[in-house]
Amino acid sequence: MAWAALTSGGKDSILSCQKAIDSKKDVRYMVTVRPKNPDSYMFHAANLDAVPVIARIAGMEYVEIETPGNKEQELKDLEEGLAALAIEGVIAGAVASRYQAERIKTITDRLGLALFTPLWHMDLETLLYEVARRMDAIIVVTAAEGLDESFLGARFNDDLIHRLRKVAATSRIHLAGEGGEYESLTLNAPFYSRPLTYTTTEVRSTTDRHELRIGGFA
Repeated sequence: MAWAALTSGGKDSILSCQKAIDSKKDVRYMVTVRPKNPDSYMFHAANLDAVPVIARIAGMEYVEIETPGNKEQELKDLEEGLAALAIEGVIAGAVASRYQAERIKTITDRLGLALFTPLWHMDLETLLYEVARRMDAIIVVTAAEGLDESFLGARFNDDLIHRLRKVAATSRIHLAGEGGEYESLTLNAPFYSRPLTYTTTEVRSTTDRHELRIGGFA
């Protein structure tokens, strides 16, 4: 049977999807939860218009689940969306967040679905270097001390990983950004038929958050 990959288009969920494909899972659905609340506890809200294009490039069916983004309602909305799919399991990009992993596991258990989280408790530097080696991903949001506007658009490579390590050493950010310190967008991966492209960019900044808004995805 089929599997569904939960993804915002970010590096962790796309790498998890890639690892599921590597393990011969039949990944047919790319599922995105679109929260109206930009401060959702569970789901990213930046540049989600990229995901249906990624799904098309990858030859998968795109499924969007809308939610107000309230703390528990968004989980009910996710469960209802997954229940409507003919799948045997769900792929998630959780790395270390028990909050995320436990809530998704509760949902999949209730639905009788398997859960595949290949990045769970993975060494963070190893994870980032695998992202750099296998994918083309960029930072699109920063929201932590030490991560200024200059990080926006930076590609995951040796230089960026070194910069993130320096910030983590002084500001105690999560190196993979799982605490919301930064968000990413994956422009290419082995399972894409071609790179994701775009035509417009705009930077929006507040006192403690910088976002690279991208448009014209194709």
